[in-house]
Amino acid sequence: MDLYDALAEPVRRQIVELLARRRLPARRVAEAFGHISRPAVSRHLRLLREVGLVHAQLVGRERIYRADIEPLGEVETWIAGLRPGWEQRLDALETEVHRTRRERGRRVGGEAQATDPAATTQAQSA
Repeated sequence: MDLYDALAEPVRRQIVELLARRRLPARRVAEAFGHISRPAVSRHLRLLREVGLVHAQLVGRERIYRADIEPLGEVETWIAGLRPGWEQRLDALETEVHRTRRERGRRVGGEAQATDPAATTQAQSA
């Protein structure tokens, strides 16, 4: 399993989020996911360990888990490679929105002058 497969599962993403906030023993992680069996949570933790998103430290009889978000740099880099295309498209959209608003303002302003005698008088005296 790779990093992307591990992150595809919502429960695993939630586990990473939980462990990014604080270190927890496996039993406390399992308690946070009461709707999932402890063995299932243990399998998720094992997969997350395998891809390097969490690390465990044996303290007495408990494993204390913590998140390691460094591997997420790979995902961030991948997303950043897509971003230039998004930014260009968003810039083009912003330009189009401003142009459309400007044109509407001109049409509405022109119609107001044509139908409002006071606006016509003000326009002529200016």
